[in-house]
Amino acid sequence: MDAQNQKPRIAVIGCGAWGRNIARCFAGLGVLEAVVDPNPQTVESLTALFGCRGATLDEVLADPGIGALAIATPPSLHREVALAAIAAGKHVYIEKPLTLNYPDATAVVEAARASDRIMMTGHILQFHNGFRALKHLVASGRLGEVKRVHANRLNLGAVRKEEDALWCLAPHDVSMTLALMGGRPETVEAFGEGHLRKDTADAVTMRLGFPGGAQAMIHVSWLHPFKEHRLSVIGSQAMAVFDDCLPWDKKVQIYPHQISLDNGSPTVVRADPVPVAIEQSEPLMAECAHFLECCGSGSEPITGATEALAVMDVLHRAALSMTDHQAHAAPARASA
Repeated sequence: MDAQNQKPRIAVIGCGAWGRNIARCFAGLGVLEAVVDPNPQTVESLTALFGCRGATLDEVLADPGIGALAIATPPSLHREVALAAIAAGKHVYIEKPLTLNYPDATAVVEAARASDRIMMTGHILQFHNGFRALKHLVASGRLGEVKRVHANRLNLGAVRKEEDALWCLAPHDVSMTLALMGGRPETVEAFGEGHLRKDTADAVTMRLGFPGGAQAMIHVSWLHPFKEHRLSVIGSQAMAVFDDCLPWDKKVQIYPHQISLDNGSPTVVRADPVPVAIEQSEPLMAECAHFLECCGSGSEPITGATEALAVMDVLHRAALSMTDHQAHAAPARASA
């Protein structure tokens, strides 16, 4: 077991486009020990770039000098690799989605808890200063009572082979929405649209209903003509938007619009947006640093087991809702 407050040496498992970034951050934090990838050229380039070593998964699992694994393999392998790492006494950072179904996620979380190992999921936007500012606006009451959250995560590609748009894109916005609402939804409804492949949703719309009447709408798609990463919060006193496609000085803006009912007639008073000052930083670097801190202190990460299962529960319920809607739509199409 790691000494208290000692940062573990890290091995990154899976060094594709995003795994490379994870390796870069852990190297920058001075803890990257090894990289594992089936592509020899990838391993060669990363070891030369970061001064780490190449290894196999079995080698890093058996190495007592490696205290944690960052898993960025295809999601279908997350459960297998994570359970092997935990059984070997390693902490695990797992890129989103944690797994591709709720039972596998539960198995990973239960194993980590039983072994007293840190388990953290890569819900990176929890570590974005823009979202942190938005969350502070909500928590401080600046926006009043939250009535509605609306999230769009749209782009052209990258189209995945083994997961649909729900599991690929929605974890980010589900994670942020739950953090803003401070709890889990009572209702989850989702509709998927498979345009490129009949059984794989390229676009998904989710509707979440929370205690007290607040609502959230999440729309994700990898079949969209332009990039949009926008999260809007509509409160009783003001509105705020976190738009990650804008420059840093405009990523978070408050819209102090006023809407009143005078004798039942709504009156809208528009106001200019007010930018919120936020410090520019790299969310992935902050996320990796947080993982190391939690490994050293034994504290549960912001996106640790509790948060990860809450997100997975919503995704699971959304997937069931999509299947249910598809099943009901099929007979209607057949009889048309």
